[in-house]
Amino acid sequence: MRLSQSYSNKQIDVPYLLKIGAGKLAKTGKYLSDKELKNIALFSGEGIEKIIGASFFEGLDVSGVNVLFKQTVADIDLEEIAHTAFSLSPSVEAVLGIGGGKALDFAKYAAYLLKLPYIAVPTVMSNDGFCSPSSSLTVSGKRKSVKSGIPFGVIIDLDIIKENPDMFLYSGIGDMVSKITALRDWKDAVRKGGERYNDFAALMAYNSLDILFLKHSFDIRSTEFQRSLANSLLMSGLAMEMAGSSRPASGSEHLISHALDAVCVRPKAHGIQVGVATYLCALLQGNDNLSDVKSVLSHTGFWNFIAQNPFDRKEFERALETAPSIKKEFYTILSEPDSLAKAMTFLDTDEMLQKVVR
Repeated sequence: MRLSQSYSNKQIDVPYLLKIGAGKLAKTGKYLSDKELKNIALFSGEGIEKIIGASFFEGLDVSGVNVLFKQTVADIDLEEIAHTAFSLSPSVEAVLGIGGGKALDFAKYAAYLLKLPYIAVPTVMSNDGFCSPSSSLTVSGKRKSVKSGIPFGVIIDLDIIKENPDMFLYSGIGDMVSKITALRDWKDAVRKGGERYNDFAALMAYNSLDILFLKHSFDIRSTEFQRSLANSLLMSGLAMEMAGSSRPASGSEHLISHALDAVCVRPKAHGIQVGVATYLCALLQGNDNLSDVKSVLSHTGFWNFIAQNPFDRKEFERALETAPSIKKEFYTILSEPDSLAKAMTFLDTDEMLQKVVR
């Protein structure tokens, strides 16, 4: 489904099929059949078929949905995805990805190449990538964000999400709070004269935060909170589509996470890294919403979870030194000449950071 921005007549995609709730996985076949998508290619993560159970495939059969191709995704190399995509039967009408990041990115990019509807069925709520307009792929041996497209459909079964280990949920929380620092970096970049701002995309990103923050409970095990997290991550992905860039959801905090991926012997989950980096970058920015970041990370237990397996101080320092050079023309608070020295001071003096970076 497409909406038009009147100021530029730019066409943006939004999911036409959207189902979030308990028991949705078994109804996937019905949802596809209702949209007249009867022949699909299915890409799933390793071990996912055991998690989703037989009811998923039974639901496809009952609804007359045929799986013409099925593959378990272990690698996300762009060339392999292209080869697989163009070898699919011309009878395939839609591409469905089910699982975590790799399976979804593989399926999303394959569908993009073939100009087919893509249906995302995330089984973890660890980041907003399931509804973003890009795929994180391996290109010539290096991880890169590659343009793809917003899903035609998103199906999230909260019965599956409630079985997520804490780490995945905390990763999702970390990725969500990053909108606070990313939006501030975006505004500052516009003031520097290098970029354009999209008010509606920013509003959508801020609203995605409201969905998560304005809840009575921060119990990550409650269905209410998990539904709010899913909705928030979904809206974040749509904000990026609206902006035509990752700016509403990715700024200085993501640069630090990318740098941690490069320098750490054992990098942590993306959202875990981003969450800690968001707090540090909010301090650097003097962000008006710093108290909100601190509150959600404290009340959900995020800090206590990270403190059990903290970041290595030397690796974190190297990441801070590396981060500004990852996107040289991409202005963030880290572009300021005194940001590194200030960040080191916060690592020495801030009570929260001292618990999680040692």
